[in-house]
Amino acid sequence: MSLIDLLFGRPLKSSDERSEKLGPAAGIAVFGLDALSSAAYGPEAALTLLIPLGAAGITYIVPISASIIILLLIVYFSYRQTIEAYPTGGGSYTVARRNLGVSAGLVAAAALMIDYLLTAAVGISAGVGALVSAVPSVQPHTLSLCLTILLVMTMVNLRGVGDTGAVFMFPTYLFVGTLCITLALGLFKSFAAGGSPPPVIAPPSLQSQQAVVSVWLLLKAFSSGCTAMTGVEAVSNGVRAFRDPVAKTAQQTLTAIIAILIMLLAGIAYLVRAYHIGATPPGQPGYESVLSQLTAAVTGKGAFYYVTIGSILLVLAFSANTAFADFPRLCRAVAQDGYLPYSFASRGRRLVYSQGIYVLTFLTALLLIIFGGITDRLIPLYAVGAFLAFTLSQAGMVAHWRRKGERRSTTSMFVNGLGAVATATTVGVVTVSKFAEGAWVTTLLIPGIMILMISVRRHYDREQAETAKPEPLDLRDLREPLVVVPILRWDKIAQKGLRFALNLSADVESLHIDTGEGSKQLRKDWSRFVEEPAKKAGLPTPKLVVLESPYRFIINPIVEYVLELEQKNPDRQIAVLVPELVEQRWYHYFLHNQRASWLKALLLLKGNQRIIVIDVPWYLSS
Repeated sequence: MSLIDLLFGRPLKSSDERSEKLGPAAGIAVFGLDALSSAAYGPEAALTLLIPLGAAGITYIVPISASIIILLLIVYFSYRQTIEAYPTGGGSYTVARRNLGVSAGLVAAAALMIDYLLTAAVGISAGVGALVSAVPSVQPHTLSLCLTILLVMTMVNLRGVGDTGAVFMFPTYLFVGTLCITLALGLFKSFAAGGSPPPVIAPPSLQSQQAVVSVWLLLKAFSSGCTAMTGVEAVSNGVRAFRDPVAKTAQQTLTAIIAILIMLLAGIAYLVRAYHIGATPPGQPGYESVLSQLTAAVTGKGAFYYVTIGSILLVLAFSANTAFADFPRLCRAVAQDGYLPYSFASRGRRLVYSQGIYVLTFLTALLLIIFGGITDRLIPLYAVGAFLAFTLSQAGMVAHWRRKGERRSTTSMFVNGLGAVATATTVGVVTVSKFAEGAWVTTLLIPGIMILMISVRRHYDREQAETAKPEPLDLRDLREPLVVVPILRWDKIAQKGLRFALNLSADVESLHIDTGEGSKQLRKDWSRFVEEPAKKAGLPTPKLVVLESPYRFIINPIVEYVLELEQKNPDRQIAVLVPELVEQRWYHYFLHNQRASWLKALLLLKGNQRIIVIDVPWYLSS
């Protein structure tokens, strides 16, 4: 077994695709990590903004969480309908493009691309950040830990969907299991104590109230808490990854993810108020996450506490896997419509869209390096892209049901219309409340990405218009080309190139560049080994052209000669045969100057329709 097969698995045939399909259990791990992990930071993000209210702020976490859960349910019902209506996947992009037009589709695609990139970077950074808070001695290695996790996730995802699901199922269900036990035990103690349970370990005391309650403050807390909804669109984007019946399996997976997330959000909100747990200022001495405080208050800091915190760390770090699952699929859908390079739509050795994985890995690594592995400043950008995609998807589904005009369409239109209004309102609130903190970056990036995608499509349209020719083969004015063979000296490589040239045309010129070292030996060899044999065989004699190059340039004089020859012969094609040595070992190429490769590249760059470049390889034997 080769090293590549060991790391990434053996190549899979296209017919093996069925074995790579996911069921609900593995689908939750592959597509649900981002959504489920948001229970670890969504409520805390809202509580952090309520810190100035002191103990009074905790009372608002329940209505805020309830509002988020209601919005989550609306989005859930909409995406269930999206999965049924568009079982080929594509999610918000496909729905918006087909029902609202290309521009709306590209806005949704750009918003989701930003969302997935942030999911990858912030998820990995949050996991490492939690590890650093638990083990402060690893703080100097924050960036290297982030990049190591990114590398591992890239390799796992390149192995295919099946292996990815198997790897991430354990941390996913460990996280869900430990949190459910914590919440169940906490609820039991709370009900047994009449709503005010004594904590096993008391949480940090809350600050005194420093501000008054305002609608604006509550709206900001709500918009921060809405980060708990990122990732819920993942299943609708990756419907094609599920087993038959595809739509039903995807709906079951989405239902399970949303049900678990609602249970976690509701349980955390209730117990936070019951145990009087508030957020501690992040990045300051004494910081402790809300889930750490809650677990310690319910169970103490024994073995179960550390297992729970460990599962939270794993899931936070691995929540980036949702981006790895969906970003390549989104790019594939966009590429199939010609708005991204077609290579994004091609599957790799393990039936995954490798190009999208490579691009996501590169961009995520770039973000992590720029921010030193601490991406807290990227969090304000988070919810804008997700909710903008939600809104366009909901509005697109309204147009979809309106066009279908079926009996149940009215009810479906109402659900999606309500969702569109709710998520559009949320987009406005999040954008305004987070604008100065970084949401302005997203508002600039989205049109920038759209312009890039439109430019790609225009390029493909121009290419298609220029190359398409559904006409019979044109056999007029066929002539032998004028052949140019650049040579350094007379050897077996030059001989192979010249023999092939004489097969193409009787009009052959061999071009040699004299850099001041003289060409007497070449002229003697040419007369003896080329001209005399050609005359004896009664064949046209190839012409030797020697150009002086006092500044020792070689490639440019050849290119200029070919271009000049093309202008002097407007009725003929110019074929440039480039003899080239091919080594057996890749590292032997460092022993040569690679002029042949540079010459071919420059001829292709500066050439035109009448200049043909032909490679004539000489394979070096062992």
